[in-house]
Amino acid sequence: MSSSSSSLPLQTLKIGIVGFGTFGQFLAKTMIKQGHTTRATSRTDYSQLCHQLDVPFFRDVVPFLEADNDVILICTSILSLSEVLNSMPLHRLKRQTLFVDVLSVKEHPRNVLLQVLPENMDVLCTHPMFGPESGKNGWKDLPLVYEKVRVRNETRCSSFLHIFESEGCRMVEMSCEEHDKVAARSQFLSHSIGRILAEMGIESTSMNTKSFETLVKLKESATNDSFDLFSGLFIHNRFAQQELMNLEQSFEKVKQRLLKKMSERQSLSS
Repeated sequence: MSSSSSSLPLQTLKIGIVGFGTFGQFLAKTMIKQGHTTRATSRTDYSQLCHQLDVPFFRDVVPFLEADNDVILICTSILSLSEVLNSMPLHRLKRQTLFVDVLSVKEHPRNVLLQVLPENMDVLCTHPMFGPESGKNGWKDLPLVYEKVRVRNETRCSSFLHIFESEGCRMVEMSCEEHDKVAARSQFLSHSIGRILAEMGIESTSMNTKSFETLVKLKESATNDSFDLFSGLFIHNRFAQQELMNLEQSFEKVKQRLLKKMSERQSLSS
């Protein structure tokens, strides 16, 4: 793990965003504030919103690819990534470009990008571990995990990473494999427990303990995200299945300890 700090000169970037949903919009606003030029394409028509943000919107992906992008930022869902990239006529790219993804899993987008992109395209895999809610009051001390998978143009890559660095993010350089190992235990596990609590239908009560309030917040946080995101964290992180099994086994162990204790107390009483 290390900082992205570099003595290389920085440049203002032209950033094309693929997938202009909530997260893409959230990132674009900071990029615009910093003086970078953004343009967007998406399967959903965001032309009216883009007009309000003064962001050119491309319904047709061909002129988007032929535009003079320094960076193409992939903000699709985990589940749609492969379909979206494979449907793009990437041979229409006019020049060498840096492709960056911001998905919550990392080995999957790395593998897809290396598979579908022309070999001369640079690849940077990132995971901003925050979103529109947690980052609404600024990004200071929030983690940005990244791996320079295939980077020849260091100035351009450093300029992109500086977007997060200059906002005060904690820059964490980590391999995609290590990210997914850690995320399976942290992000996927917390989402799983939140979803289980939602299935139980827990709600705030008039006699909440602090611990129970934490559980309610965890449930709300998990269900604020789509089930597609949750299933993507499971399907496309090869370490997630083991963590789900660990959760099941640990629950069963705790349950058996409780039943054993109850049986011992009943024996004593009789």
